[in-house]
Amino acid sequence: MTKFLTLLLLMAGLAAPAHAQDTPPAKPADAAANADSAEAEEEGEEEEGEAEADAEGVHEAGAKFDYGFSGVLARDNRVQLAPLTLASGKPVASAEYKLKSGGYYRIDINADGSQELALSGGDFFRAVWINEIVVNDIEIRPMGVHSLEFDDAGTATVSFVAVVPGRYTLSVPGSQGDSLQAVFNIQ
Repeated sequence: MTKFLTLLLLMAGLAAPAHAQDTPPAKPADAAANADSAEAEEEGEEEEGEAEADAEGVHEAGAKFDYGFSGVLARDNRVQLAPLTLASGKPVASAEYKLKSGGYYRIDINADGSQELALSGGDFFRAVWINEIVVNDIEIRPMGVHSLEFDDAGTATVSFVAVVPGRYTLSVPGSQGDSLQAVFNIQ
């Protein structure tokens, strides 16, 4: 029986501090009359606001950026980059790309079929989140990519979100020239 009473007293003791925190602090007697009228006005305003929110059935949360209905991947937020070219004897990119971390980008990779060529860049592909790669209207949503190889003429469209800041390259494997690589600076 004493164990039972000890347990009840312990439970009551643990519940008391929580109950004490929930109760509002006592008001001074002279300020109580003024506070009651102010509280009544505030409660009336709060009830009206709550009634309007309940009637609409929507609790809207404000965001730092207004990305639209689809968030960061909305078409309005996507930036189309200048295409990359895979052709025998031609430069891959016309200039370096300057990207912002968190930006949504899309780039076309065009191969003319003059030679079997690939673009490799494991570091670049690990520094971005790839949304999809589209080849002949087939959408591929990969978990990881190391390279893209073109056996024939065609176009692959890669859409991605730049994530990790740094300087990355996509290059033709085995090549040593600067014209056979595309440089991406993510800031």
